[in-house]
Amino acid sequence: MAKFISAIMKITSNIFQVGGQALSHQSDAAVYLIKSGDEAALVDAGTGKGSEDLFSNIRETGTELEFIKYIFVTHCHYDHAGGINQIREITGSRVVAHALDAPYIESGDPEMTASSWYREDMDPSWVDIKIPENEKKFTIGSLEISFIHTPGHTPGSSVITLISDGLLILFGQDIHGPLNDLFRSDRQEYEKSLKFLLTLNADILCEGHFGIYKGRERVKDFIESFL
Repeated sequence: MAKFISAIMKITSNIFQVGGQALSHQSDAAVYLIKSGDEAALVDAGTGKGSEDLFSNIRETGTELEFIKYIFVTHCHYDHAGGINQIREITGSRVVAHALDAPYIESGDPEMTASSWYREDMDPSWVDIKIPENEKKFTIGSLEISFIHTPGHTPGSSVITLISDGLLILFGQDIHGPLNDLFRSDRQEYEKSLKFLLTLNADILCEGHFGIYKGRERVKDFIESFL
């Protein structure tokens, strides 16, 4: 499928949006690239249906595919995790997900991954690093990355934070939910997670479906709208 628009989105000197509905495939959630020096990582992987455009977009940032060290998977859903195998095969990257969502990524469970909503099958994908704790640190070049468990949408839903250009960046891919019994959603945990995210006072929110919010007040208003 041809791209809907021709340009990737530069968010900071380290962060680009390289995938999503208008960049790779209409069924993809947003895919973000984090780069520093000769190391890089992706936040989420799309469905896999737009992988060639995704790879092209990554190269447009000046990033070689073999620089991608990690794929940080924020949760198990097909539009965020379905493209893992294609990306790993080309890049050799390691897949990171919370331990509570990893079994559904590895089994391709059609309900928990929501692939049945898309009338698609999700290929089972091995998770290299299963995080059991609430927070784990990673490094990409000179950047420190925090992978933080924020359950509610799914049991293992997580966010990623880092400082880039002096700004706190929050990758909150499905802050908006939805909550559904098929996903084993938990409203109490979801609201607790949203309240935690408010305490971060992020300068930029990179969301999975609703775009990029710049400025602490805009980020705060977006998160609060789901409480």
